[in-house]
Amino acid sequence: MSRLLVRCGLAACVIAGAMVAAPARAADADADAERLQVTDPYLELHTGPGRGYPVFFVAARDEWIVIELRHTDWYKVRTAGGKQGWVHRRQLESTLTAAGGKKTFRDLMLDDYLTRRVELGASWGRFKSEPMLKLWTSYKLADTIALEGTLGQVQGVFSGTDFWHLNLHSEPWSDRRLSPFFGIGFGKFRNIPNLSLVGATPTDAKLANATVGVRYHLTDRFVMRADYSIYTAFIADTRSSEYRAFTAGLSFFF
Repeated sequence: MSRLLVRCGLAACVIAGAMVAAPARAADADADAERLQVTDPYLELHTGPGRGYPVFFVAARDEWIVIELRHTDWYKVRTAGGKQGWVHRRQLESTLTAAGGKKTFRDLMLDDYLTRRVELGASWGRFKSEPMLKLWTSYKLADTIALEGTLGQVQGVFSGTDFWHLNLHSEPWSDRRLSPFFGIGFGKFRNIPNLSLVGATPTDAKLANATVGVRYHLTDRFVMRADYSIYTAFIADTRSSEYRAFTAGLSFFF
């Protein structure tokens, strides 16, 4: 009987200790978390990290919230009443820190830019003297090296041209907001004459190119880009044509 009482006493102590330790850990977590005070009339909490998720709760002005998690530009927060939801960064920029200053996300935005991996973009320009549109996507293999794939189309007066190419880009100063880059690549070139031209046939050729350009981080996840390229189409074993192109456009990274 005494052994049973001793065992029960030990179990009770263990359970009680766990119950004490859990609030202590929760208190420590709250102490380490960043607390922000709402200054707008209200703060909308979504059920998920996106505008497509419905708003299920509204935090009032002067209420304190805690940031728990981040997903791109969305932050999971917890109110003083225990409600958890997702808030866009723009809504949090007007909040106040515990020290009374405005919350800033400049360092986080810079971190996003420096750690970017995938980039999607589109640009418009001139291929020789004709209008050109191209789409590209790139993936960073290292801090200064990226692999980029491009699809392009040129609408000329007498013919249309479709092409694609893969490039290896070097960006020596990728940690700067204004950053030049250089690239070389290969691909395929197809020129399709207008139907009004009698006897003209489509031309397929291998393509090589060299590119120099510059990127400028505009804001958030948007980058402005301009580039100048020299394309060489190998039409036959002893014949090739050279084209020069200039384009400018925007890209989005994540």
